[in-house]
Amino acid sequence: MNATRDVIRHGAVVIDGDRIVAVGKAADLAAQHPDAEVVGSDHFVVTPGMVNTHIHITGEPLTRGYVPDDTPFEENVFMWLVPLYSVYTAEEERLSGQLAAVEMLKSGTTTFLEAGTIRFLDEVVDGLVEVGIRGRVGRWVWDLPPEPDVYHQRTDEAIAHLQRQLTDLKSVAGGRLGAWSTLVGHTTCSDPLWKAARELATEHGVGMSFHMSPAMLDPDGFTAEFGHRPMIHLAELGVLADDVAITHCVQVDDQELAVMAEHKVSVAHCPTTALKVSYGVTKVGKMPEMMQAGINVSIGTDGNNASNYSDLHRATYLVAGLFKDGRQDPQMFPAEMAYEMATIGGARTMLMQDEIGSLQVGKKADIVLHDIDRPEWRPLLNVMNQLVWSADGRGVHSVWVDGSKVVEAGRMTTIDEAELYAKAQAMGEAITLRSGLPDKAKFPVW
Repeated sequence: MNATRDVIRHGAVVIDGDRIVAVGKAADLAAQHPDAEVVGSDHFVVTPGMVNTHIHITGEPLTRGYVPDDTPFEENVFMWLVPLYSVYTAEEERLSGQLAAVEMLKSGTTTFLEAGTIRFLDEVVDGLVEVGIRGRVGRWVWDLPPEPDVYHQRTDEAIAHLQRQLTDLKSVAGGRLGAWSTLVGHTTCSDPLWKAARELATEHGVGMSFHMSPAMLDPDGFTAEFGHRPMIHLAELGVLADDVAITHCVQVDDQELAVMAEHKVSVAHCPTTALKVSYGVTKVGKMPEMMQAGINVSIGTDGNNASNYSDLHRATYLVAGLFKDGRQDPQMFPAEMAYEMATIGGARTMLMQDEIGSLQVGKKADIVLHDIDRPEWRPLLNVMNQLVWSADGRGVHSVWVDGSKVVEAGRMTTIDEAELYAKAQAMGEAITLRSGLPDKAKFPVW
């Protein structure tokens, strides 16, 4: 994923500490670095770590799949997700974040942008440090909805949450983790909160992220209150800029798209959620037009009751396919473009394009080793087609983040997976029971 998108046969990457120091032919690099430890062989493909630019690491990983898959957007969010989120404890949110991080790492994602920790950000960050992933996090911040009580924040409280996390958690674990100016978005934020979040992002030199316009609820709400659609209002407030990452953006019109392009925002496209919650992305979505207008579009997996997985390979596959069919044009989102969106495009969304997203000298050693002695990888004739259309996280063998090996031979090196999964099962059952929400599984369970 360097500027010329080179694919090197019989290649290798040399890392020293947390940085890439050489990329080239394996034989040449071995001669230049005779004392280096050699990992891998001819039956591996080396890639940069993928970048997931929208994922809920709390609230959903421990209730994965409990929400019925036939709920429309408003029911999905307000009758299911919000009540489930509200009953998590600090210990459960910490483990939830770890479970999400483990799934990402084991499927080749080394960096993520969080949709917003529900309440217990300090505990979640502590758990992420232990796992070893790279990411940018933030608390769930809003000020308009009055309920449930556990979430309710006055405007001054919401701003204080942002100020605190940007002061105390701006850089953690040597900068591997850090806080952003994160809002829930949609119609949950007052104008003073929007402005404060914008000012804090600028003051602290971090990004700003929020949800907007997956369904018509947001455009209808903004139009009713302000007389125009969300992107127009946010531009008037001074919110939009090239450090802003907006998730979904399915229901945007041409005027909004032009404003987004003018302000050079990034968009996190979550294809599985759009399908599962029936946003109409292939009918009304303008992701091809966004790309043509120069908007940076990256990829997210969203929550585990909207996409149910955190394997960015699977989402990248959908990005490559949806608009081919939706526009009846096979040239839409070729494999190479989809993979760019999942790597260097994601790095741009996270304002880290100079640090991650490609295998280049001087960048962080965030590296994935894929085992290609697997049926979905053979025969290997076109590596980009294979990565996007054939492979997924199953083939990930080893992963490095910041030069440290966090996955080896398909197993985590930093955390006891058996203990993690046992706790996740027990906590998931306890959370769903406390929520009082019914089990809507359609087949009888004996």
